Amino acid sequence: MQGVVLAAGKGTRLRPLTDDKPKAMVEVDGQPLVAHVFDRLVELDASELIVIVGYQKEDIISHFGDEYRDTPITYAHQREQNGLAHALLTAEEHIDDDFMLMLGDNIFQANLEDVINRQRENRTDAAFLVEEVPYEEASRYGVCDTNGYGEITNVIEKPADPPSNLVMTGFYTFTPAIFHACHLVQPSDRGEYELSDAIDLLIESGRTIDAIRMDGWRIDVGYPEDRDKAEKRLQEERQDATGEIA
Repeated sequence: MQGVVLAAGKGTRLRPLTDDKPKAMVEVDGQPLVAHVFDRLVELDASELIVIVGYQKEDIISHFGDEYRDTPITYAHQREQNGLAHALLTAEEHIDDDFMLMLGDNIFQANLEDVINRQRENRTDAAFLVEEVPYEEASRYGVCDTNGYGEITNVIEKPADPPSNLVMTGFYTFTPAIFHACHLVQPSDRGEYELSDAIDLLIESGRTIDAIRMDGWRIDVGYPEDRDKAEKRLQEERQDATGEIA
């Protein structure tokens, strides 16, 4: 299964950490932020990393080259920042089967393999890792509703008044059917082609999407204080594993 990584962003909210580099290259615990994403995908036996680059893409390409931990890397260029559905479409020509998708600014220590296994077992068109967050934080994310079978019935991107506190975490598995839906998406009120709208089109067409509750933790590195939080958490994990003080 290939792994797609969305890493084209500028990281405006991460300034001053991104004054001289793209968001993906901000250092977190001794390595670029996006390297933590690569690590998770390699551990999930990704056959190839498809990395969507854009802003200052040369920094990413020159740093990582054409492979990471013996896993080949293919780069796809998102020329304009027009939303996640638009970004995902830049990978379409490189995808040949079901694939994993990770946002390039999320650090996980969680049950990602459960998402892959659920989609394979149920033969659904997608499966997402989701978590409950405080209601006051839900508007930062894509918010979803589920039915009694653990299937996603609706997704709203960053709603002002969230209908629930169950949010998408930034780890997904899809069949190539998602690309057709992305092509049909119209610009949102924010002027972007939203992945959440493509997901809703899948649901409306009768496709099944499973929601898997997160067991573990993740940090969305959107602000400088999130980088500090992530470094502290990773150092604590390493200390617990080795008994050494970071």
